[in-house]
Amino acid sequence: MAAKKKGKKKYGAAASKTVKKVMHEKKQGALRSGRSKKKVSSRKQAIAIALSEARASGAKVPARKKASRKNAPTRRKKTTRKKA
Repeated sequence: MAAKKKGKKKYGAAASKTVKKVMHEKKQGALRSGRSKKKVSSRKQAIAIALSEARASGAKVPARKKASRKNAPTRRKKTTRKKA
């Protein structure tokens, strides 16, 4: 069995602290999202909010993944109909 490689940590201590704080808010039911101020019910959304806050404060967090061209919506060419 191959030994596991040790690499750099992806997330800094400040980022994990922010995630911990936000998850606590979510469990208390106090976490609200963006402009709409709706209550956050999704765990994934709570983590996304926490990482966004951490990025804004300058914590060590990897950059967001960019959408690839492959997954981009396709646009169809408009075709003109022949008039009879």
